[in-house]
Amino acid sequence: QVPLVESGGGLVQAGGSLRLSCAASGRSSMGWFRQAPGKEREFVAAITWPGGTTYYADSVKGRFTISGDNAKNTVYLQMNSLKPDDTAVYYCAAGLRVPNYYSDRSYLWWGQGTQVTVSS
Repeated sequence: QVPLVESGGGLVQAGGSLRLSCAASGRSSMGWFRQAPGKEREFVAAITWPGGTTYYADSVKGRFTISGDNAKNTVYLQMNSLKPDDTAVYYCAAGLRVPNYYSDRSYLWWGQGTQVTVSS
């Protein structure tokens, strides 16, 4: 297993920034997903291991950046120019079973989630 521990959520005004972290006990391709109240969980970003190729949802391209620190087995999600629509619980995921980074069904392990709230 690759237990995942997330941190970094919080309350921020529109236009602000937050950085989420996800510490894993092993190395794995990892993804970030989010779920807003009343909505289904949706893909945000993913990074492959090894290789470091990144993937983004269209809604966050140019604003969010996913990166990894292999020495720390930690993945980060830098979120800039935040909008109220970005408000959600953010989850990191690991343990890719099939090479479809965009689907939450592809991942075996999930973090506990961290709340991100963007006020207008």
